[in-house]
Amino acid sequence: MGRAVGFDPVVDDRTRVLILGSLPGDASLKAAQYYAHPRNAFWPLVGGLLGEALTALAYEDRLDRLRARGVGLWDVIASAERSGSLDAAIRSPEAADLSGLAASLPNLRAVAFNGGLAARLGRRILTHLDGVALIDLPSSSPAHARPIEEKRHGWSALSPFLSEPLSTIDHAPRRKI
Repeated sequence: MGRAVGFDPVVDDRTRVLILGSLPGDASLKAAQYYAHPRNAFWPLVGGLLGEALTALAYEDRLDRLRARGVGLWDVIASAERSGSLDAAIRSPEAADLSGLAASLPNLRAVAFNGGLAARLGRRILTHLDGVALIDLPSSSPAHARPIEEKRHGWSALSPFLSEPLSTIDHAPRRKI
């Protein structure tokens, strides 16, 4: 069992929706890419919400498209002991600085948790956020064996936060942390 270390956040000052996973799985760590497992539904789910064929793009182009549309990525766990990719195998997790990241995002309107563990851990850390919706999503992981249509329905909760044009977002601070 080795210590898995997550990636840096993918955010900028336009980020209004932050999607948090638990910790990248083995396929993602090996590829050095968020959601790299070919059966993970993340890219089709987010692409469907944005109306873009993200899976057809190179990884860096996917990230550019997310940032351009106000979507950020990170994980609730910075590092942990884990054998394999399952959240159930995570031991000795070290929390990511979610509060610090949220405080640095002036346009943040929603934090979405990709899966149950991300929601349980992330909600504990981010309970103090004012004016930011906390949304639990069904996991995009292939280990979470639900039909893609059911996952799409759950992920549609992000639509209201993605439909507002970025140019209309007020750049004034929304809260004090």
